[in-house]
Amino acid sequence: MSHLHTKPGQHDLTASAYIVRTNGPEPVLLLHMHKKLNQYLQFGGHVEHNEDPWKAVSHEIVEESGYHMSQLKLLQPSLRLKSISNATLHPVPVTLLTHEFPGLDHFHSDVAFAFTTNEPPASDVEEGESTIMRNFTATELRELQKDEIPENVREIGLYVLDNILASWEQVAVPE
Repeated sequence: MSHLHTKPGQHDLTASAYIVRTNGPEPVLLLHMHKKLNQYLQFGGHVEHNEDPWKAVSHEIVEESGYHMSQLKLLQPSLRLKSISNATLHPVPVTLLTHEFPGLDHFHSDVAFAFTTNEPPASDVEEGESTIMRNFTATELRELQKDEIPENVREIGLYVLDNILASWEQVAVPE
């Protein structure tokens, strides 16, 4: 989906996923090459008018990575609110941040979640999505050139690999 807000200074809500493969000698972060920006990014996109951030990240994962949600585990802090009355309690994000969209006077406020898996995607990415994906170790992520990855994506990816993976629980993905 394209930007919902197109006037200068406006914000779009986005949701994204950092997916870590854990079945090798060391964990790797799976990123894809964004078709327009020509940089490695996490999977994600705009939250549409009829969805919340959790629904958005769920469909973006399937569309952009080929993973089915049943193939993933969600990383969550051990100490968290696990139920609430009269509301929908969403998973705890790794980050909630706002950044300027490159080249525009426009902003994205992104809710980012972290996942693990030990298997390849069950499906192909959907038509029109980037098919260039690559697994990065923490060392490889650090070595990417500045024009190959947005710095905030690198920082969050390293935070997930170096901190979140070891300290947060792997739980079943909520429906």
